Amino acid sequence: MLGSVRPFTLIHADDSLLVVDKPAGLPSVPGRKEPWLQRNLATFVQAEWSDALVVHRLDMATSGLIVFARGIGAQRRLSLAFEKRRVAKRYEAVVEGLMADERGEVDAPLIVDWPNRPRQIVDRTIGRPALTRWRVLARDADHTRVELEPVTGRSHQLRVHLLHIGHPIRGDEFYAPEPLRAPRLLLHAQRLAFKHPDTDAALVFESPCPF
Repeated sequence: MLGSVRPFTLIHADDSLLVVDKPAGLPSVPGRKEPWLQRNLATFVQAEWSDALVVHRLDMATSGLIVFARGIGAQRRLSLAFEKRRVAKRYEAVVEGLMADERGEVDAPLIVDWPNRPRQIVDRTIGRPALTRWRVLARDADHTRVELEPVTGRSHQLRVHLLHIGHPIRGDEFYAPEPLRAPRLLLHAQRLAFKHPDTDAALVFESPCPF
C-alpha cells in the first residue's frame, strides 16, 4: 500500500505533463535491483496518474522540480527538449567556503569512478563534456549561497563540479569532507523553463528553496 498522503507536492498538471516538487531523500525512480513497489517518486506519481512516464531525474539527496510526461508522445518530445538543452534549469545550493568571484563557470569532463560508483570524477582524457555556470547569491561567515545552471546534465555534475573548484556542497555524503555540517544535501532544483510539448507555450515553474 502506498498510502493516501503524497510524499511530494504537485506543482502543475495537464493532459500532457506533470510537474512535482520532490523532497530530499526520496529516490526519483525504483532502484535497478529492487522491486517496482518500493518507496520512490515515480511509483507514487503513477499511483495517481497511470500514464505518467519518467522524463528526467534528480539525485535522491536533491530536492526540487521534476517533470513527468503523460503518454509516450509527450515523453518523446520532452525527453528531446532535455537532450537538446532546450530546458533552462536553475538550482540553489549552499557550498563550503567563501567564493572569491561573483560568477563563473566550471568546464570539466566527467566519468564514473568505477571502483567507487556511483561517484563521478573529473577526467580530461576520456570524460564526457560537462559545463556548469554559477552565480553568488549571498555569503556568510564560512559558506556561500549560489545559483547553479547545469548546461549539460551529467550524473552528479553540480556536486562534482563544486568539489572540483574547492567548494563542495554542504551535506554531500559522497563529496563533502564534512557532510554532517548539514542535515541534508543543500541542493535544490528551484526553476524549470521550457515549451509545452503540445501547445509550444512557454512554461516556467519555480519552487522556493527549503533551506
